[in-house]
Amino acid sequence: MKNRDLASLRVIVSGDVQGVFFRAYAARLARGLGLTGYTQNLPRGDSVEVIAEGERRQLEELISHLRVGPPAANVENVTTSWSEHTGIYSEFTIRF
Repeated sequence: MKNRDLASLRVIVSGDVQGVFFRAYAARLARGLGLTGYTQNLPRGDSVEVIAEGERRQLEELISHLRVGPPAANVENVTTSWSEHTGIYSEFTIRF
């Protein structure tokens, strides 16, 4: 059995990313990659936060997609921070 390289990731995506189905896009991708966590809009109105946990390779793939975003989005900046996997999330959800 191969050793799974598990990690936790926080991504802040800013630009025209609210009201363009960015959270649904992120959630669909994360679920498809087998990740857990959540996504939510941030109060300042120009950013979405994605908290994801799972295998590092899948998390890196998620980042590459978040840099592009859904068709109506205009991603200007992506900030990532890595930490230890916690295992506290059972699924990937959208927070409102």
